[in-house]
Amino acid sequence: MSTPTSISPALSARTGLLQVALAGALWGTGGLAVQVVRDVLPMSVLVISAWRMVIAALVLVAVLALTRQSAGVVALLRTRPAYAVGVGTATAAYQALYFVSVVNVGVTVATVVSLGLAPVLLTVGEAVRDRRRPDTGHLLVLGVALTGLLLVSGTAHSGDSGPHPLLGLLTAVGSGTAYALTTALGRPLAQVTSPLALTTTTTTVGALVLLPLAALSALGGSPVLTTDPVAAGTLLYLGVMTMALAYGLLYAGLRTTPGSAAVIATLLEPVTAALVAAAFLDERIGALGVVGTALILLAVAGLGRRPVVPPG
Repeated sequence: MSTPTSISPALSARTGLLQVALAGALWGTGGLAVQVVRDVLPMSVLVISAWRMVIAALVLVAVLALTRQSAGVVALLRTRPAYAVGVGTATAAYQALYFVSVVNVGVTVATVVSLGLAPVLLTVGEAVRDRRRPDTGHLLVLGVALTGLLLVSGTAHSGDSGPHPLLGLLTAVGSGTAYALTTALGRPLAQVTSPLALTTTTTTVGALVLLPLAALSALGGSPVLTTDPVAAGTLLYLGVMTMALAYGLLYAGLRTTPGSAAVIATLLEPVTAALVAAAFLDERIGALGVVGTALILLAVAGLGRRPVVPPG
């Protein structure tokens, strides 16, 4: 008969993987939410992204005060300020560079390069850190996931390229690198502080980074405020659900999930985006998109069956 101590690590690892997967699913609804806002008024994506992080930061600070966990933020900033600022800055950079990439090279290339590069970089980084090559099982899971990402992204969106393909490709590479950096730096922080304190700190830093970019976008003519209830409600959804809750789940999951596995699990983001687009925007992903979705789900399921990796 198994003892609780023998079950606990595996259960904890699977719970962490589920938390990361749920974060990816929440992120997948963000594209539709951004489109809803832009259907109401021509707000730039940088302003929307800034609102997303500012709203999340305000909500998280309020929750932090109500739960009296502000000591966790103070301790994090006192012991590892560079890591905390680095994760917050990388989070803001990932979002901003991704949006710039979408505008310049199109959704398909931006999604495949940005989301596909991160697990590759983290797999290589973990192999260098541990001084051993990735095992065959992990490489198989990674290959299946990236194949699924390519199929889903290539069939769920238009294949037309944007006006500046080279700039779009470079910013997509920057976005993927920032995404990998967010996960790599965030995991050790998740081991020593609560998800709420970590999410509040990094989101507040990210908001401060994005606000100047939003101000420049506003000078270019983008509206900043709105009284429309649909737009305001959607911005609130973006901040609370796709930022505050989603990143809280990510950092909670990173306590027991390796970084390379975590970013593979977050590939549920394009799957969710494709399903949401099919349900609400009448976009069809086609047979190849269905195959890609199945491959990503298979890869995530494969992660759940892999041996438990000790945190740290």
